Amino acid sequence: MSLYPNAKDLMRINLHAIAEGRKVRSVAIGTLSDEQLRIINEQRATEEMPAIVAEVLFVGVHVYRSRVVRDGYDIEDIIDEVESALSEASEVIYTPYMTAIQNPHPRADRLGNRVKDRMILECTKYRPNPEMFSTQPKGDVIKPTKR
Repeated sequence: MSLYPNAKDLMRINLHAIAEGRKVRSVAIGTLSDEQLRIINEQRATEEMPAIVAEVLFVGVHVYRSRVVRDGYDIEDIIDEVESALSEASEVIYTPYMTAIQNPHPRADRLGNRVKDRMILECTKYRPNPEMFSTQPKGDVIKPTKR
């Protein structure tokens, strides 16, 4: 299982609290697959970075600001993107600037787009857990109307 059963509720709680200007704590929302973790850790080893663990944490501040405030998506859109991106089918994208996973299977979003959801992970050398930093619905030609 990639997304924990209570993950959607935990993400909603954090995102609504952020919308109200409250501080939030990180919550565990799911895990990377064994294969995703292996690929990421092999790459990190070549750069002499410590290994990460499979459990993914979520805070939500950056994704709220970028997707909801800036781009006009709603909280449910973010949750759909996270669920899709944190799929066992998602492929690792590793560059010198980011670590991400992207679902190669298009998903129909609420606006009529066929998107491949990407999750950018914050993988510091100081903490073992990757944090879900942001999501991107790749292929979102139809954009939401900003509020």
